[in-house]
Amino acid sequence: MLLRDGRGLKHVVVREYVRELVAGSAPGSPAPSERELVTQFGVARMTVRQALDALVAEGLLERIPGRGTFVARPRREPTRITGFTEEMSRRGLLAESQTLVARREQAGPGVARALNLTEGDAVIHWRRLRRGDAVPVCLEDNYLNEILLPGFLQSGMPTSLYDALSARGLRPTWAEDSISADVATAEEADLLEIEPATVVLRHSRRGMVGDKIVNVSRSVYRADRFTLWLQLGDDAD
Repeated sequence: MLLRDGRGLKHVVVREYVRELVAGSAPGSPAPSERELVTQFGVARMTVRQALDALVAEGLLERIPGRGTFVARPRREPTRITGFTEEMSRRGLLAESQTLVARREQAGPGVARALNLTEGDAVIHWRRLRRGDAVPVCLEDNYLNEILLPGFLQSGMPTSLYDALSARGLRPTWAEDSISADVATAEEADLLEIEPATVVLRHSRRGMVGDKIVNVSRSVYRADRFTLWLQLGDDAD
């Protein structure tokens, strides 16, 4: 398999190879050893370890001292609401963000409806290009209810939106998500460094604290750089 040069790319290729290899395997099935992967891909052991560490953190694999790495038993935990920074950390990637837009706007009909505001009300629009290990992963537009966040734009843009909301007691405690497949527009393709009309994932989220709608986000993910991971189940016996 061809590994292109570039920061962080080699371990991503190894990680996704292992993910596909063990997909559907029974819990307890052995994963490829570090030695096997080093030989197969011709990379450093540190690169392989980084790839496996990310899958362990994800809950897909587990390490048993003295025995090796195996397909993990599913964790019986609800999927936690996380932001991009936390999600990249969970996958073993360094999150980086570049602010493209940060301004006060009038809510259009779609944003106003999602935030339960009147069309034309003031909202904060924060658009960022988001990277994992220096590779573009996501283009994200966040719309925030300005009434709940006075002075947000004047206080300097935070590294993590959810951390900033937590500091104000407004971190979403539940969310409504929708995900669809689409093709990238010319602008999106340019920013995400992909070919025009490449398939992407569109993710919309409405974050809420109690009955307060705090933010609405519309994100475009590179399908070759992001896999959505959820745990679903029924606690009833």
